[in-house]
Amino acid sequence: AYKYIAQMQDVEHREDAISQLSKLREEFKDLAIWPWHSTSTIAALLQEIMSVYPLLTPPTMQTAASNRVSNSLALLQCIASHEKTRKQLIDSGVVLYLYPFLSNQDPRKPFEYLRLTSLGVIGALVKADDESVVTNLLKTDIVPLCLRIMEHGTELSQTVATFVLHRVMNSKDGLDYMCHTPQRFTAVAKVLTQIVQSKKEMTARLLKLSLIHISEPTRLLSISYAVFCLKKKKKPFKIQEHCSLHNTINKYLNKIKYNIINV
Repeated sequence: AYKYIAQMQDVEHREDAISQLSKLREEFKDLAIWPWHSTSTIAALLQEIMSVYPLLTPPTMQTAASNRVSNSLALLQCIASHEKTRKQLIDSGVVLYLYPFLSNQDPRKPFEYLRLTSLGVIGALVKADDESVVTNLLKTDIVPLCLRIMEHGTELSQTVATFVLHRVMNSKDGLDYMCHTPQRFTAVAKVLTQIVQSKKEMTARLLKLSLIHISEPTRLLSISYAVFCLKKKKKPFKIQEHCSLHNTINKYLNKIKYNIINV
């Protein structure tokens, strides 16, 4: 592994070195630590990632270029998964270099592959129960990007984007973010509703995963928004006019109102 990390400094050998390192992810438990703490290694990965930016607009990327960058993203996912490098990665802002791939909506395979592998990095970050990771991600456009992918992405991308949103919604900061304005609440609720209502066009696998991921967070999101309105003494937001959420929402909203009124 050290040999390949050293070869990454040489542009002529970089592609093969990154490819070989990505294959060693499962073999070496602490592989993430080596490239992260090696001189100029992350810079080399970022150079690989940025090298294909011009191929996004206009969309001219071919499979070979997509596969090459995906190997770099696989190493970043390895770093995002490791407990000793995860926080450093999110604090560094490196994940922002993946957002051009997430925001690109071209449905062709080279673009979809980069979108999916980029989501894999974000998914690895949020998989751990670390509030600071979610807090940092909320400072970026990760929520609207995930919502867009959930609406228009392929099955695999939709599944990973749904997982990321699920993890964000399960955190206090995530719920606070989504309930901060009626517009944010409506945007999230609308997409979640569309996922369920479009079940005829979804495979059984995606529908099952979507329902698992959004059922509890949707309930918490509705409760949080109700509390927000009651605390601010704002006019109740008519959720029913904008989306058809689960029937239990009214029960929880009424229960919260009852508890507050009878304090």
